[in-house]
Amino acid sequence: MFLQDLFHTLWPYAVSAVTIAIAVVASAHVVLKKRDVRGTIAWVGFIWVLPIAGAALYAMLGINRIRRKARILRPEQHVTMDDLEPYSRRPGDLDEQARPLVHLVDRMVHHRLVAGNRVRLLQNGDEAFPAMLEAIDAATRSVTLATYIFDDDRAGKLFCEALVRAKARGVEVRVLIDDFGTMYSWPPITYALERAGIPMARFLPTLVPWRMQYVNLRNHRKLLVVDGRVGFTGGMNIREGNLLELEPKHAIQDLHARFEGPVVAHLQQAFGEDWHFTTGRELLGDRFFPALDEPGTVTARGLPDGPDEDFEVLRMTMLGALSIAKRHVHIVTPYFVPGDSLITALNVAAMRGVAVHIVLPERGNLALVQWACMGTIAQVLEHGCRVWLSPPPFDHTKLMVVDGNWTLLGSANWDMRTLRLNFEFNVECYDEALAREAKEQVDQRIARSRRLTLEEIRTRSLPVRLRDGAARLLSPYL
Repeated sequence: MFLQDLFHTLWPYAVSAVTIAIAVVASAHVVLKKRDVRGTIAWVGFIWVLPIAGAALYAMLGINRIRRKARILRPEQHVTMDDLEPYSRRPGDLDEQARPLVHLVDRMVHHRLVAGNRVRLLQNGDEAFPAMLEAIDAATRSVTLATYIFDDDRAGKLFCEALVRAKARGVEVRVLIDDFGTMYSWPPITYALERAGIPMARFLPTLVPWRMQYVNLRNHRKLLVVDGRVGFTGGMNIREGNLLELEPKHAIQDLHARFEGPVVAHLQQAFGEDWHFTTGRELLGDRFFPALDEPGTVTARGLPDGPDEDFEVLRMTMLGALSIAKRHVHIVTPYFVPGDSLITALNVAAMRGVAVHIVLPERGNLALVQWACMGTIAQVLEHGCRVWLSPPPFDHTKLMVVDGNWTLLGSANWDMRTLRLNFEFNVECYDEALAREAKEQVDQRIARSRRLTLEEIRTRSLPVRLRDGAARLLSPYL
């Protein structure tokens, strides 16, 4: 009886002590491991408001386990700086304005700038998909394909059939799809690929409960490399929404690019590292990494980014590019919740007299991100940045052009998920002709867009402003 009474007396204190201990341990981990102050404060506050639930959610979503695992699994570099030395472009070969940015990126990535590349911009799936399918059908040695979304629809079936034909010719085919990205259509395309015997892997499966910590850490890269010589990358997933000529129900504008030259090795290496990360198997030999010619005039470099040793490469590159801008900056992105450092850099550029143009979709496809964007956008409008809202169809393009001589394109959006939580791949290009073409595409978007004003943002109704402000507060969790 005494023990029972003692238990009833003490158990609330014991539960309280355990709850406080969990909150203290979780908070200590946040303080020691998180770099972003706002994210740190948000997680600590969440943990103490909901001690058990907050700590559990932090354990699942807030701890970056990828970086530790990636360093263990990361293979030796297939293509080293010494291997690329014949193609290396020294900073002295570029104009004075570019050299600080070159030195900055040199210190973050293992790829050097490589000269002699040919780059062709491809608008929408109407241009990109035929070029990609033609390259696959011409393959004689290897095809490597990585994508976030690979739908089992009219576009997906075209790619699946081309991959099957390539395999039947004796071509070495490898396909890597983000596991979360396979869930956008049913049945998933993986069933058809597996039935056809295509070597295929899913990046970080999320259905098993103890792997749910990876739900925010997706492979958002879009890479296609054929025979190690021709590469494609950009923002385009494989889905029929990109084929505007089919008049799909959910049409999507986007931009991709076709590459030839030494930079293709950077694309292939990014795929090879992800393939090894996922399967434990390496890509080796001339089938995947042949000697490369210099068919063009573009100097370029692949920029892998992710929550491993490539952490925040793209954010730092964007900051560096904004810091050297003298005349104009043009940005196209479907999502704009970039964080304080990039917002400050955009404002500083505008206040220095640089014409900063940001093109966003008027109608986003993710309501929460759209609201957070509208809750953020006043911070750049009030300092002189010009924001343009493009009409439907939804524009998924990711593009940045600085001063008509530097272009950044690839899979990365201007949001925290892209810049801190996902695996991305972009290419930086130094070439006036390419930058001029890219800027013309931005100008065409601006010509059919409407300008968003600070007055419009400030005169929204109170419920809308509260909704957007609350969504912006969630940005550390997005």
